[in-house]
Amino acid sequence: MHIHILGICGTFMGGLAALAREAGHQVTGCDAGVYPPMSDQLRALGIELIEGFGADQMALKPDVFVIGNVVSRARLSDGSPKFPLMEAILDSGARYTSGPQWLAEHILQGRHVLAVAGTHGKTTTTSMLAWILEAAGLQPGFLVGGVPLNFGVSARLGVGAPFVIEADEYDTAFFDKRSKFVHYRPRTAVLNNLEFDHADIFDDLAAIERQFHHLLRTVPSTGRVVVNGLEESLARVLNQGCWSEQRSFGALVSDFTAEGDASDFAVLQQGRAVGRVQWSLSGQHNQLNALAAIAAAEHLGVAPAQAAAALGEFQNVKRRMEVRGKVALGGQDKGEVTVYDDFAHHPTAIRTTVDGLRRQLDNAGKREQRILALFEPRSNTMKLGTMKAQLPWSLEQADLAFCHSGGLGWDAAAALAPMGERAQVAGNIDQLIEQVMAAVQPGDQLLCMSNGGFGGIHQKLLDALALKAG
Repeated sequence: MHIHILGICGTFMGGLAALAREAGHQVTGCDAGVYPPMSDQLRALGIELIEGFGADQMALKPDVFVIGNVVSRARLSDGSPKFPLMEAILDSGARYTSGPQWLAEHILQGRHVLAVAGTHGKTTTTSMLAWILEAAGLQPGFLVGGVPLNFGVSARLGVGAPFVIEADEYDTAFFDKRSKFVHYRPRTAVLNNLEFDHADIFDDLAAIERQFHHLLRTVPSTGRVVVNGLEESLARVLNQGCWSEQRSFGALVSDFTAEGDASDFAVLQQGRAVGRVQWSLSGQHNQLNALAAIAAAEHLGVAPAQAAAALGEFQNVKRRMEVRGKVALGGQDKGEVTVYDDFAHHPTAIRTTVDGLRRQLDNAGKREQRILALFEPRSNTMKLGTMKAQLPWSLEQADLAFCHSGGLGWDAAAALAPMGERAQVAGNIDQLIEQVMAAVQPGDQLLCMSNGGFGGIHQKLLDALALKAG
């Protein structure tokens, strides 16, 4: 089968492309404004990428067009379609489907699907779970919204029965407004957490809770629902009805809890120690992610002790506190400035990421080192300004904050005003780098947070730092 994917460089669609290619299908695709790591991964797989959504791609004559949710019926200011290829598909009557639907029909059918859902931590928890199953010899397939460092790719078919998938609540396509995860029909479902997000498609938290309950309705009675016991929103979801075995984690009375520091902790099952996780990750959020993955893996017969030991070898995910480089200012190790890349974009994720780095520095006896948080409100929710009032709260533990405000329809400077002189705003990347270079000191931690490419700011910062170091 020849499939042509519209929006192929998105994390989900790029993973789907890799799976389709591995399954023996001919895969081509198109997108606009592509950026690593997905573009690099696709080219390495030999998948042809076409820039833009021109109607001339109809000449490829694929068996089916697979439509990503970046595609819409929107019109440009001159009245022309933003996605001419989509209009041509509709006009011609060509066969098309959504990514999640194609995945369900051609990849997931007959597999034991383990779906990881939640506002935060989906990518990391999915990666943890896939690695636990791999270490247990189950050879799982997986589709992750990032690149797990243990595997080096975001997706693979696997040869065992399990298939681990990051289960996104975002809508499926412009012609299917259900959440993506409704298509996956999991036997094991992880509900990691739940708060308001995606303000461009959901009116309120209750609307998202309704979609999460749609997911629960698809889990069989012999399946398992793993749920964060700390989340009131998830308790409301369960109260709407649950027909499967439940396992909770996180809260004091949960089935799975942790005891100890986030980087070295005992795993307790119903109060009894059953394993220990010792790893390089930090933050309570990763401790909770670990408990969720351990509880899910147990459903496939992986003992918690075995799962905990596997997590000791877990290497995290690209763009999750990934160190992009270090430059010595002052010629001493203590003067090294570190540049990080992180995917955080929701205010809660930003706060969690900054707080995690702060605790990491404190635990390493480096309390004097400053955190300079660089971020761009790039997600649809943030662009709408729905959560702009939470930004000062999310950046409390940062010493300085630098916001890229290009393309926003709201006043970022006004939103960050409660931070006073600790916050600066720039309309473009070059200006932002100038601001950072004027403020940077030896030992600073430059934490770059965006769910996009951030204009290649990481390498630009490293180049500017090298110039400053002389």
